[in-house]
Amino acid sequence: MKIIVDAMGGDNAPQAPVLGAIQAAKAYGVEVTLVGRGEDILKVLADNGISDLPAGVAVAHASQVVEMCDDPATAFRKKKDSSLTVGLTLLKEGEGDAFVSAGSTGALLSGATLVTKRIKGIRRAALAPVVPTGNGGAVLIDCGANAECPPEYLLQFAYMGSYYAEKVLGRPNPKVGLLNIGAEPSKGTTLQTTVYPMLEAAGEQGRINFMGNVEAREAVEGAVDVIVSDGYSGNIFLKTMEGTGLFLAREMKKMFLKNLLTKLAAVLVSDGLKGIKKLMDSSEVGGTALVGISKPVIKAHGSSDAKAIQNAVRQARDFAASGMIESIAEHIDLMRLDTPKGEGVEL
Repeated sequence: MKIIVDAMGGDNAPQAPVLGAIQAAKAYGVEVTLVGRGEDILKVLADNGISDLPAGVAVAHASQVVEMCDDPATAFRKKKDSSLTVGLTLLKEGEGDAFVSAGSTGALLSGATLVTKRIKGIRRAALAPVVPTGNGGAVLIDCGANAECPPEYLLQFAYMGSYYAEKVLGRPNPKVGLLNIGAEPSKGTTLQTTVYPMLEAAGEQGRINFMGNVEAREAVEGAVDVIVSDGYSGNIFLKTMEGTGLFLAREMKKMFLKNLLTKLAAVLVSDGLKGIKKLMDSSEVGGTALVGISKPVIKAHGSSDAKAIQNAVRQARDFAASGMIESIAEHIDLMRLDTPKGEGVEL
């Protein structure tokens, strides 16, 4: 399997993408194509004592870089020889099985949609990170790609998230919940109250395992495997989880460093603390799947280090091998429902 990596994307590029990709090639036995300025990539190798490209690692030269300040909607068009555009084009042409980038989210979304294309019948691609929860993690879809959504988008998000949880995370018959401010079907804005009966009907027909509305607290506790949301609410949910994790980690560190007794206590529970840190460490996950695109695309965090890129490559490998995209394409006809009022919803 060959994974294409944007060597120029992210705050720590090209150092982190290059070293992370090399580590991934060694750890997972995949081939890697690094896309970017060849001289910059070779300099990273030289600076780290690597004289030749390791086995399984290749370089595809791209002279331009999409910067964070570039307009996401047009950057990949104006910079046709950017690492982002070249990488996505290689993916489209079958020169790789998946693409990983820590660059601009907006530019990656636009580029993937217009170069690699969406799965036929899918209205919008969605960002679907796996967030830490009490049941070992849940797919949050969407978390920011689509701030405003009609009900039909959320209906498709539920299907796509369910396929991702089943095929990539290995969750048979995954539980799907609609992120809301209460459990009752009448709760929420017009968006939630409109899409609820659509999701309910899909559940009754056995197309998804819909559990109803889920509040943020229950979602974190592990009530469902898939958390369906518009991108605006989903992004707030995700950023709140990240901020809470950082806050608790800082407070725990202060508590354990308070005096000699607390320091001794820290030693006694060090294994448990390491487990919690690993659970909340985004670099362990690697990145966020861009679900709905016709080829596997992973968006790594902009601040990704080499470890995060390595795990993003692993995630891309698992995504490509899962058959999830093929399952969505084969069952796209199921994403049509009749609402309780008898009005067909054609997607």
